[in-house]
Amino acid sequence: MATVMDTAGVTTAYARWAPVYDLVFGQVFAQGRAAAIVVADRIGGDILEVGVGTGISLPGYASTSRVTGIDLSEPMLAKARGRVGRYSLANVKALAVGDAEQLDFADNSFDVVVAQYVVTACPHPEQALDEFLRVVKPGGEIVITTRLGADEGLRGSIEKFLMPVTTRLGFRTEFSWARYEAWAAGRPQVSLVERRPLPPLGHFALLRYTKLKAQ
Repeated sequence: MATVMDTAGVTTAYARWAPVYDLVFGQVFAQGRAAAIVVADRIGGDILEVGVGTGISLPGYASTSRVTGIDLSEPMLAKARGRVGRYSLANVKALAVGDAEQLDFADNSFDVVVAQYVVTACPHPEQALDEFLRVVKPGGEIVITTRLGADEGLRGSIEKFLMPVTTRLGFRTEFSWARYEAWAAGRPQVSLVERRPLPPLGHFALLRYTKLKAQ
């Protein structure tokens, strides 16, 4: 089986996940989602959630935060729209089909970009990170919850072994902290604010980057 991800394959995978996503991943990622929302709301203003999925996080945002959500999967977005109506979420400005690697927004559009368990589902993760950086305002933050793979050892070997399977499911198991470090090192306008371990098993993390203001 191939280990190369592509946008069409990820879109198809998450269309299949849509009916059961909340059941399978709702509780597993609940603490990470809550932590990311707290950080985003602390900054407030205009928030872009990339990979909003079924909108499971949307009821958690403060009513004063203005949230725009995008996702590749229309079936996932249909669930999100239903959730917005069910909870009367007037602070959700828009939900639309969109690609993390080619965001349809102007430079410096958002106070916060939130990407929850999304980066490892992108065919070209660094391109998506560059897009997050482009659309966030100077002084704003990129808030990421993500799986961090092992660089070596038994876990690293298992993650590599599982990649052909997980790629077909729409995400990577093999994605180490070193890739985030290398990305940030090549972008002088980025500063890491926080790296915090998240459950389950400490294999996930909350990452916060700020876009530095021009001197």
